[in-house]
Amino acid sequence: MAAIELSREHGYLHRVKPGAEGKPIFFVFHGTGGDENQFFEFAADLKPDATIVSPRGDVAEYGAARFFKRTAEGVYDMADLARATDKMADFVMALKQEHKAGAVVGLGFSNGANILANLLIEKGRLFDRAVLMHPLIPFAPKDNTALDATQVLITAGRTDPICPTPLTQALADYLGRQGAAVTIDWHDGGHEIRKEEVAAVQRFLK
Repeated sequence: MAAIELSREHGYLHRVKPGAEGKPIFFVFHGTGGDENQFFEFAADLKPDATIVSPRGDVAEYGAARFFKRTAEGVYDMADLARATDKMADFVMALKQEHKAGAVVGLGFSNGANILANLLIEKGRLFDRAVLMHPLIPFAPKDNTALDATQVLITAGRTDPICPTPLTQALADYLGRQGAAVTIDWHDGGHEIRKEEVAAVQRFLK
């Protein structure tokens, strides 16, 4: 097995497991209060031949790591979201080039899903496939037809108090209008990750 490293290069503290040249590179983004360990092993199990990269968010909210600031629950600091999106896009491209990787795959949960969703919105074809677990985009995104043919899975809870179902559906509809191939997998719970949700991610990434 390739060595697992902890690095501070390219702007984020992150864990990385190098994969074979030309194989996918798989970025995983934790939720608020998580870190680079939250989904690292899960990602390695999902795509064992890929390069696995898991950055830690560079914003602290009362000690909890996040990828961008907010002013209240569901209210984003849009200037900081723009900063974080540009910084993360540079990080993704640098790691892809460094590892001579093929397809770029992303998975994020909650705040991690939100930074990943905004990377799709702003940067188009930066990712070939993306898994958004309980995303919340509480604003109207700009059109970006560079999302054409991007494959996206959204997983969500029908009773999620943080990510209301109308906003989840609105994000899926937006991505579909841009030409992305979008699937939504609902469960009957809230903001927690359920086993049927994990199974949907496994199917999507095979």
